Amino acid sequence: MRSSSPDTIVQLGFGFFASKTFLSAVELGLFTELARSPLDCDSLRQCLQLHPRAARDFFDALVALGWLERTDGIYSNMPAVSLYLDRNKPTYLGGIFEMASARLFRYWASLTEALRTGQPQNEVKHGGDPFKQIYTDPQALEGFLKAMSSISIGPSLAIAAKFPWKNYRTFIDIGCAQGASPVHIARLHTHLSGGGFDLPQVRPVFEQYVADNGLSDRLHFYPGSFFEDPLPSADVLTMGHVLHDWNLEQKQLLLAKAYAALPVGGALIVYESLIDDARRENAAGLLMSLNMLIETHGGFDYTGKECMQWMRAAGFSATRVEHLGGPTSMVVGIK
Repeated sequence: MRSSSPDTIVQLGFGFFASKTFLSAVELGLFTELARSPLDCDSLRQCLQLHPRAARDFFDALVALGWLERTDGIYSNMPAVSLYLDRNKPTYLGGIFEMASARLFRYWASLTEALRTGQPQNEVKHGGDPFKQIYTDPQALEGFLKAMSSISIGPSLAIAAKFPWKNYRTFIDIGCAQGASPVHIARLHTHLSGGGFDLPQVRPVFEQYVADNGLSDRLHFYPGSFFEDPLPSADVLTMGHVLHDWNLEQKQLLLAKAYAALPVGGALIVYESLIDDARRENAAGLLMSLNMLIETHGGFDYTGKECMQWMRAAGFSATRVEHLGGPTSMVVGIK
């Protein structure tokens, strides 16, 4: 236990108050409005179409939490907020928080039931199929893909900096979503070409994102299902936040398919919020594994040691784990 103070216990127990206040601010576009111009309370309330009863408390709670500044009654973003939570910037990370506010927050209310039953608590609980619903609704699909991109930007920049890309010519991101990872890697390594592999419905979103970033000549879309089709071949394959969606047998199948698609000397990069090997430090990885309980039938997060074992079982001759930043690390396997 980190502290014997009852205040610490109370703060943790009511931590969802602060979390939902932040998530609602992202969902409402509050930080985007203030990135355009600082505003007083009434102007900001009107921009966001909020009822006057609690608007001031809402804004001042964000000040107290460290997300906003208030000077002479005028609210403005903290510097990092304007960089990462303005929807009009390419560095926007809010997509995943918009999804968390709209979906995950209410499903996590059933964590106790999930722990008792081992069953998902999302749309599946009431006979729905969240992925089917998402992939048949173009607007929902674009929002989901943007959310996946937002959690890939930081790790992708770290991979672009730390992996020895000069030794390779081609790469493909497996489960590429909007295409943030291949775009950020290709921007920094102009000799690389490749693209992304995902379900056919993703193509227009991927191609538009790549075109908007001026990389259509080097990055292309490869349609398919990674369980039903062979993976496309390239010198390097990447999988970000993919393996944790699936049970152990499915994880092993995906690693085997990646091995088959790579040339001798090729590399597979898997990155996640890896649980530390002692299972004591990386709370984010452990909490994400609980999220897989909420969201999937068999998914779970894992340690770097476990992933290396699975890679070696698939045939990879050399494996290593490398920290990328924050809770995220990559596992590299060489064929």
